Amino acid sequence: MNFTKIIGVLLLVAGAASLAMGSFSYTKDSTVVKLGPLELTAKKKEEVNLPVWLGVGAIAVGGLLLLLGGRK
Repeated sequence: MNFTKIIGVLLLVAGAASLAMGSFSYTKDSTVVKLGPLELTAKKKEEVNLPVWLGVGAIAVGGLLLLLGGRK
């Protein structure tokens, strides 16, 4: 398997995961108050929505790379 086909498979998997999940979330730490050696932090949950066209595009490009990747 050459490099182009590996990238194609990774794009197919990422596109399918994007369509299946739709969004992902992560926790962000931020400093609220810093008073000398005392520091108060807060954890905030952020959510990122992935557009459908991104997943479909990744699947399409991955499929093209798999089909046309081995040709010279």
